[in-house]
Amino acid sequence: QAGNNMDKPQQNGESPEQTNNAQGKAATNNVPPVTPITKSINLAGPLIKKDKRQNSSRFNVSKNRELNALPLLEEASSNEREDLFIQKLRQCCVLFDFSEPLSDLKWKEVKRAALHEMVEYLSQHSGIVTENIYPEAINMFAINLFRTLPPSSNPNGAEFDPEEDEPTLEASWPHLQFVYDLFLRFLESPDFQPATAKRYIDQQFVLQLLDLFDSEDPRERDFLKTVLHRIYGKLLGLRAFIRKQINNVFYRFIYETEHHNGIAELLEILGSIINGFALPLKEEHKQFLLKVLLPLHKVKSLSVYHPQLAYCVVQFLEKDPSLTEPVIKSLLKFWPKTHSPKEVMFLNELEEILDVIEPAEFQKVMEPLFRQIAKCVSSPHFQVAERALYYWNNEYIMSLISENSQVILPIMFPSLYRNSKTHWNKTIHGLIYNALKLFMEMNQKLFDECNMNFKQENQICEQEYSRDFPAL
Repeated sequence: QAGNNMDKPQQNGESPEQTNNAQGKAATNNVPPVTPITKSINLAGPLIKKDKRQNSSRFNVSKNRELNALPLLEEASSNEREDLFIQKLRQCCVLFDFSEPLSDLKWKEVKRAALHEMVEYLSQHSGIVTENIYPEAINMFAINLFRTLPPSSNPNGAEFDPEEDEPTLEASWPHLQFVYDLFLRFLESPDFQPATAKRYIDQQFVLQLLDLFDSEDPRERDFLKTVLHRIYGKLLGLRAFIRKQINNVFYRFIYETEHHNGIAELLEILGSIINGFALPLKEEHKQFLLKVLLPLHKVKSLSVYHPQLAYCVVQFLEKDPSLTEPVIKSLLKFWPKTHSPKEVMFLNELEEILDVIEPAEFQKVMEPLFRQIAKCVSSPHFQVAERALYYWNNEYIMSLISENSQVILPIMFPSLYRNSKTHWNKTIHGLIYNALKLFMEMNQKLFDECNMNFKQENQICEQEYSRDFPAL
């Protein structure tokens, strides 16, 4: 698949944003999580079963659709080949109505065969992408790709279940697939010249490309992800503009619509871009983390794009550990109050952050952080409590806790001890016993003090309760 082969922009040898990954103890894998070809389950909102849908975008269907098969490129002489390639590109500017499956079958096949032939020829031969090809090829891509998307089948963001629901597929995909494939081969061709291409791939072209990320067809978004990433890598003059426009997509998503199909794919592109940021980080990039990425945690459809979002956040912290405190404070601010599956996602991300945190940064946030973890351990939802208690199986986190046990143990002890007696789930009892045992081995004296203080406070509470409610 096109989208699973994303080179990093800085590997093209042209990027001023060189990777500097000298930091970090537990550096994460420098490849963004791959966006699944079907959406992951959005755990927010009502589940609505949808039938398998196929819909066609609103193309301006060509009036004259009768196409004649042109000679094969392989059979043309070298001095005729460029003209023949241009003829085929122009032929492929003819658009068909795929909402009528049986219409124009013969001519649809002529176009499909021409597209397929150009894809194969471009991948096997060099010297094809000449200066005359650029305007013709980019015009053909624009005519075929840029169109009005069909209305959303899920305008209210109802929960998507990949086992029950089918994504809405683009009816014109038999042609669109080859157009995207040809676009990628064009961008990746050894003959591709950014200086020439930038005359045709401009800001307006990028804006229209970004609009397509809201396509409901995951196959199209997968191609778009790779196409935009290639453009970012090769056309340096468009980089700041692309980042700004992705920001705008996120702002609209967070504060206006809360509905967009391509957030995971855009975050996957950004994961590679962030990995290539030069050090020290620019203020613009820090603001992007704090003002755009972190508020994405608030949206109810977080589960659809959370792995890609968490990857981006961790990339930033590996680049600049001083961002750890504002990031963790933001996560605690946005922490879900009544949505247990979302809490599990936050706990997953928090562990990824703790895996790369510097000890000095950990000390700045450990008190509010472990107050929240104590609440999670007390959660009646056993998956939340279980996920929080798994932190005690992480060696690096345990080393941080051990170094700061004087602060952390008094925060955690009441929650651990109380739930060791009262939690309804037996698995949680075992995990709590393990955590208490580790704390006791860590600092026996402090453990005994916490135990004594807890029992004294508990006794005082019982006496006050008996005094206030004697009849009960």
